[in-house]
Amino acid sequence: MRCPFCSHIEDKVVDSRESKDGDSIRRRRECLDCGRRFTSYERIDEIPYMVVKKDGKREGFDRNKVLAGLFRACEKRPISTGQLEEIVDEVEKNVQDSLDRELATNEVGKIIMRRLKVLDKVAYVRFASVYLEFADVSEFMSELKQLVGNRTPAADTKKKKKK
Repeated sequence: MRCPFCSHIEDKVVDSRESKDGDSIRRRRECLDCGRRFTSYERIDEIPYMVVKKDGKREGFDRNKVLAGLFRACEKRPISTGQLEEIVDEVEKNVQDSLDRELATNEVGKIIMRRLKVLDKVAYVRFASVYLEFADVSEFMSELKQLVGNRTPAADTKKKKKK
């Protein structure tokens, strides 16, 4: 370690202490040339988790950005923040578990859509309309027909009884 006072290369470590949160080590050093003391810190150099955008660009995974998109899709729907947090947790776990520490945004979207489809059909359609980037109304209608076609007869019976 180069001495900040005289630029001499050789020093000795006088004291080492782990930080309170355990993510770094503080070392007190003494220059072997000028005898002055200085402090250095040792930290793990973490590789950030990344998402690969549709255009191939990479950006850091932002949990809050995913959550904000979910909040928009689920606005005025009977979905709790806890349920949305669970979806974001699943997405984040998938990014962390990937070998390259990155995940394509289309994979992120698939995870979210799969969960929303089960949780709330309206939120699913809202999210899908943005995520799938429908070229025209016919593509959107095709997705809606597929969604309606997957309804269970029990769900239809419950709605008829309420009327």
